[in-house]
Formats: sequence, C-alpha cells, structure tokens
Amino acid sequence: MINKTLKMAHVVRNENQPREYFDEDALRELAASIQQYGLMQPVVVRKLETNRYELVAGERRWRAHQLIDAITIEARIVDEADDLKAFKRSMSENVNRADMLPLEEARGYQRILDEEEDATEETVAADFGKTVQYIRLRLALLNLTDEVAEQVNAGNIGTQAAVQISRLTPGNQRAVLAKWTRGDFHGDNELVHFAYALKQQQNQEVLLIVEDMSPEERAERARTQTATKNTLDGIERICGLLERIVKADPAELALALEGEVGSRLDQLGRVADTVQKARFNLRQAKAHAEAREIVVNERAIAAA
Repeated sequence: MINKTLKMAHVVRNENQPREYFDEDALRELAASIQQYGLMQPVVVRKLETNRYELVAGERRWRAHQLIDAITIEARIVDEADDLKAFKRSMSENVNRADMLPLEEARGYQRILDEEEDATEETVAADFGKTVQYIRLRLALLNLTDEVAEQVNAGNIGTQAAVQISRLTPGNQRAVLAKWTRGDFHGDNELVHFAYALKQQQNQEVLLIVEDMSPEERAERARTQTATKNTLDGIERICGLLERIVKADPAELALALEGEVGSRLDQLGRVADTVQKARFNLRQAKAHAEAREIVVNERAIAAA
C-alpha cells in the first residue's frame, strides 16, 4: 500500500460499487468537517492507468471533496487488479454503515454469489462477519416489487416488515402496499403481522368456504363461533369486577385484603399477562381475517 496525494481530476468513482444512495445533508456535514479539520482517513483507490485511479473505498469522502471544490485528495493506493475483489473491499467498508440501504447490501451479496467461484451464503456470511440467516434475510429483499422496494429505500417500511412482504406474490405485495398507503397499519409491527398472515393464507391451496362445507362441518363451525364469542363476552363481566378494584380506596383495600395484598397483586399481574397474550392473538386473528379477504378476492379475480 502507498499513501499519496492525488489530484481529484485523476480519481473516478467505481460505477459498480455497492452503494447507490448518499444522503445530501450528511455529505454537506462531512464536507464542512473536512474543510475545517482536514481528511482524517484517506480514501482507498486502485490504479487503472497513468493518472487514473478508481475508488475502492471512501466515496462519501470523495464526494465531500467535490462539494468544497478540493483540488487534491489523500489516498491509499492498493494493488487490487481484480474487479470483484475491489468490490468486496468496498462492500466490507460499507455493510456496517447505518446509511447503506438494505437493498444495496442485498444486491452486493447477490453479485458476489453470482460472480465469485464456489461462493455460497455461508462463505459470504463469513467474509462480512454476518450470520447465514442475516444474509438470507437480506437476499429475500430482492424479491420485493419495485414499488415496495422504493418505500424500503426511503426508510418508510422497515427491514423486518420488508422481509415478510418479500415472501408474497407480486399481487399480494401490491395489496399490502395499498393498505399501507391508506394508513391501515399503526406502525411496522402491524404490517409485519399482516404480511405474515397473508403469507400463510397464500400458501393454502384451498380456502374453506362456508358454502362448500358439509352440514356437520357447518354445525361444528357454528358451535365454535358461539363458544368463542361467549368467552369474549365473559371478559366484559370480568371488566366490571375489576372496575370495583379500580374505584376502591387504596387504604380500604389494604384493610380488606390484610395479609393478601401481595398475593392479590401477583394475581392481577397474571391476569394482565394473559390479557396481553390474548390481545396479541386477536391482533393476529384480525390480520388473518383481512389477509384471507385479500387472497379470496385475488383468486376470484383470477377465476373470472
């Protein structure tokens, strides 16, 4: 490696580098820092020909130099003749940066898998200090439709939700995006639940329609519906009992529960935990109900 001051005019960007998006505000902040304090870490380049060097790492620093009309830039010259090795070096610098987009990362991993001999998800994970599961989840993002990918790149849809959406058919991805655009989800958590439920519904080859049931199946379904609704109706009665505790004077409660306050508090804690789990299950049920409607409609349209 050789450190050298190069003319900015002699340094070109790598058109195949993994990062495509650079935050303009962050670049201006970096440019101001460089102008005031100088460049703390040289960019990394490789020589292409006389007076022509290609960036291997440090494009943000190079772009910041352009913003301040710098004539020269400090660079470390590496002997990297192989394009893929240069690409991997650039990837290694960027994968742990917060401003590298998940889809940029995914495309980078895919390029290595496509171009490096004997590359596997395991070798890619080892190269970049990631788990195999992490690599697979990133690669799954490549299945997103362009419309969903655009929202992920903009930071509007989180990576966890994006992974769930990526497992859906293009038609179902569009349906999820339409609901998301309407504001039907209160945060990424609901979006994750819905996409997961839709994937489960999507995988069912045959949906159980009431009209297709036998009399016995209909009767059993009716019994289950009645029992479930009665259970939930009973919760309202429990709420009435709890209201008495809510309205009671704490001092009087202490006297009424002398010697049992601690155990009764534990009892309510168990109730609260169960309520939380029941709420989670009902949120899942809501997601399944909405997802089932989308899948049924999509199949009806396809059959028309």
